[in-house]
Amino acid sequence: MTNVPSDFYCHQALSGSIPLEVAAETKRVLAFHHTNPSHPVHIVVIPKEHVPSLTDLADADEELLLELVQVVRQVAAQVEQEHGSCSVVTNLGLYQESKHLHWHVLYRGEDEAAILQTYGHHDR
Repeated sequence: MTNVPSDFYCHQALSGSIPLEVAAETKRVLAFHHTNPSHPVHIVVIPKEHVPSLTDLADADEELLLELVQVVRQVAAQVEQEHGSCSVVTNLGLYQESKHLHWHVLYRGEDEAAILQTYGHHDR
């Protein structure tokens, strides 16, 4: 038996085998609310075609990557506007559980005082 890398996004999300709450979508990019969120707001942004990771783009073209970043930016701006803060994260190597390029757009739920206590007042 060969060890096939996990690709939740191709095998479940994009195949339509599980229901998704879509946050944004273009012809080549899908953003949806995480099916098992770990934060109050947890949106995942993926290319609709298989791209292994940020450091292994395989045959992805620059237009797809630009479109992907544009959707990440749009979703992150919405989260920041609604909640006052946002994190954008992608994982690589052993941190990347599903071997399909994806970005997590998060609002972790802290109030402004907790955020400022942790991160300071650098841009105020």
